[in-house]
Amino acid sequence: MAKIDFGGVIEDVVTREEFTLEKAREVLKNETIAVIGYGVQGPAQALNMRDQGFNVIVGQSPEFKSDWDKAIADGFVPGETLFPVADAAKKGTIVQYLVSDAAQRILWPELKECLNEGDALYFSHGFSVTYKEQTGVIPPSNIDVILCAPKGSGTSVRRNFLAGAGINSSYSVFQDYTGRATERVLALGIAIGSGYLFPTTFEKEVYSDLTGERGVLMGALAGIMDAQYKVLRENGHSPSEAFNETVEELTQSLIRLVDEKGMDWMYANCSATAQRGALDWMPRFRDAVLPVFKQLYENVKSGKETQRVIQALSQPDYRNVLEAELNELGNSEIWKAGQAVRKLRPNHKE
Repeated sequence: MAKIDFGGVIEDVVTREEFTLEKAREVLKNETIAVIGYGVQGPAQALNMRDQGFNVIVGQSPEFKSDWDKAIADGFVPGETLFPVADAAKKGTIVQYLVSDAAQRILWPELKECLNEGDALYFSHGFSVTYKEQTGVIPPSNIDVILCAPKGSGTSVRRNFLAGAGINSSYSVFQDYTGRATERVLALGIAIGSGYLFPTTFEKEVYSDLTGERGVLMGALAGIMDAQYKVLRENGHSPSEAFNETVEELTQSLIRLVDEKGMDWMYANCSATAQRGALDWMPRFRDAVLPVFKQLYENVKSGKETQRVIQALSQPDYRNVLEAELNELGNSEIWKAGQAVRKLRPNHKE
């Protein structure tokens, strides 16, 4: 493993130069990788592995016709490389359990019966195993249980792979029955196109992931944008001006500078007025939201957040409720204004 200094803390990282694609192919040469679920992560991981020469089959319920048809459109052949869930799981020596967290709980009794001694059960999220009291997902003792969690959506995993960049992933071994669990998960991490891999645990992966989704990555980001937009509109600014100052400048300019060289570099490449104001107000925003993040993390760790997820997703009208919530968000003025702004971009494609 490479030793990397992350802000003064030395961590072990596995790179593609160290664990090469050729090595991954050697480790997995006798394995059949069954990707269970062709929804969010499944397509990206399956296609990346297939493109790199690994033996991949897909398990997807034909009842979910759109996902089944998508797998066929992507070149998986019914009866050859595309099967119903149980059939694929029985054929796989590595079973990648990539259906949604809610579906994992429902499918588990059926899937568990398909696992053979020495198989590897692979997750890309620590949810089901960490919160086993709520999900009932308790793996048998005679298999490897591993995790490789790309730090991005399935779309990003595929897009970055096709661009030759890869996306970083965390990995963990929960149970090593065969003595090969670590090499298996590292090989799979390379196979799905990871740029580099860093170690975690099932618990830390899910705690950080759920906190991030509800926080900076989605919940906090949308909430902060909404708040600033409302203040600007209440003070007489037009929707286009409010959106540009709240979202467009962030996504089209500033966040790209942060991505390129970091927050300090972005600050250094903005006006002196912007620098001074940002440095003065940053601690005030940090101190304002810190208690919210502490409460959020505690709710994640205690299982309150997962209880809420499981309860909500178990309701028969959940999809209708979700669609209504998403429509309300999409039809709000800020995001309707965003549709108009995006159409005005010189590189607009739609």
